[in-house]
Amino acid sequence: MAANRGWVRTLRHARQEVVLPGSLGNVVSAAVDAWAAEGKLKRLWERDATLWTGRDESEWLGWLGIVHDQLQRVDELTRFAGELGGEGFGHVVLLGMGGSSLCPEVLKRTFGRIAGHPELHVLDSTDPAQVLALERVVDLSRTLFIVSSKSGSTLEPNIFEQYFFERAKQVVGAERAGHRFIAITDPGSRMQKVAEQSRFRRVFHGIPSIGGRFSALSDFGIVPAAVMGLNVRRLLERTADMVRLCSADVLPVDNPGVLLGAVLGAGALQGRDKVTLVASPGVAGLGAWLEQLLAESTGKVGKGLIPVDLEGLGPPEAYGDDRLLAYLRLEQAPDPAQDRAVEALERAGHAVVRIGIADTYDLGREFFRWELATAVAGSIIGINPFDQPDVEASKVATLALMAESAKSGRLPSETPLIEEDGTRLYADEANATAIRSAVDVRNTFEGWIRAHLDRLRPRDYFALLAYVEMKDDHFGALQNIRHAVRDRWRVATCVGFGPRFLHSTGQAYKGGPNTGVFLQVTCDDAVDLPVPGEPYTFGAVKAAQARGDLTVLAERGRRVLRVHLGKDVQTGLRRLSEAVRAALA
Repeated sequence: MAANRGWVRTLRHARQEVVLPGSLGNVVSAAVDAWAAEGKLKRLWERDATLWTGRDESEWLGWLGIVHDQLQRVDELTRFAGELGGEGFGHVVLLGMGGSSLCPEVLKRTFGRIAGHPELHVLDSTDPAQVLALERVVDLSRTLFIVSSKSGSTLEPNIFEQYFFERAKQVVGAERAGHRFIAITDPGSRMQKVAEQSRFRRVFHGIPSIGGRFSALSDFGIVPAAVMGLNVRRLLERTADMVRLCSADVLPVDNPGVLLGAVLGAGALQGRDKVTLVASPGVAGLGAWLEQLLAESTGKVGKGLIPVDLEGLGPPEAYGDDRLLAYLRLEQAPDPAQDRAVEALERAGHAVVRIGIADTYDLGREFFRWELATAVAGSIIGINPFDQPDVEASKVATLALMAESAKSGRLPSETPLIEEDGTRLYADEANATAIRSAVDVRNTFEGWIRAHLDRLRPRDYFALLAYVEMKDDHFGALQNIRHAVRDRWRVATCVGFGPRFLHSTGQAYKGGPNTGVFLQVTCDDAVDLPVPGEPYTFGAVKAAQARGDLTVLAERGRRVLRVHLGKDVQTGLRRLSEAVRAALA
């Protein structure tokens, strides 16, 4: 305990330090003590479902033993990667969504291209511009595709496979196309049947007892790691050390997973539920994976955590008392500006968790640390951390819209609330009525945006849900908007690109605390692509996903407004940014 720092707990062996305001620290301390007194850590490792809701949780804990199992397969995976290297592949494209794609994306962003091995790319968007952008940067004649889908029935990986299998046939011929594909999927899935029928070169099986967001250390993460040239033995051996530190043999007070989980769980119950992720530039990709793990695991039945990724650090006065900062510091390449900003926030009384990452091969340690912590937090919050009830609701709404579109050739017509210079606003009746009552008499685009943002209250959060191509120009514009909102209203802010966030933070936005104010951003696609063998295009799928998302948010009583930018996305985002700045006046 340090009097000038509040409640402090340091686990040097795990490179983890927690600094909390005294009141929250006392709650965390009591939670850790309860885990010791009631033998909860032992019960977790024994897969006792009564730690959570007592339903099917025991069926989803296969990730506890996966590192040991994967270490027995290192030689097999290394041989497979060597076979690919000998065939001259220059690119590997992983086609997936959510838990099947986020870990590989972290590896791609962290390690880049490794000399002597094919470059890994990840596609997890139905935006036709995104699909075409990927196709432009790879040589299809020298590309291996990994179709990654746990259930084998997820819409997006299936249509990615249909599109690129057809393209492979056109480039290398129908007889050789299957040899350019491998699948990672659960045994007996629809994707396994597709792989067998199309004569994929190999199928790797997922573990049925490991859910998608807990699958980073299974073949969903380790096969792409091996193929891109990572030393998977080193990665897994480092991870095994964290497994040991989190084991039932380590007292909860000294256990990094239990302590972190207690902080997360107590934070959620005490109102510090905006987990603000700050990562050194060299491991910044880890935030997207953590977003899904935390949001999809805890955000349900009106409870949970709201992860905040890639929000630039601001001065202490820009933050409310609902923040919990998690600083993932790469010790071999820290950012001094981040160090100073986090220290300032700690001095101002904010809750801070610091985790030291020795080098990039420590990523596996973080996957396991946070998985165990999330399971612990779910127990403390009182939810099942292994289901995702509200993700399915969006899928159902999307499929219904696509079925209607297939019959009529288009999605149901909509009437905008207002249209100015090609930019249109839409909302359901309840949200439209609520916003309209506050719109100034000019009834302008800026007036509607201002009225919607004025719905923000202390401890709320603001989320931009952008169904546009994920690229630097668009991200920069969205970042400017989120930071302007944060600094004016002192609320946490999020940016998600659709449809990928539907398989991630979308669960918490619909099922978690009803404290979000959402601005959905859509556009007309400048180009579109047909899905081979289907009566629809990628653009139609994306549009249906956005409409389904909006529908379910409204059904859940969320405060949401949709802005449709037209075809010129950059100009539309500039106009939206101007409207937000006007709202600050």
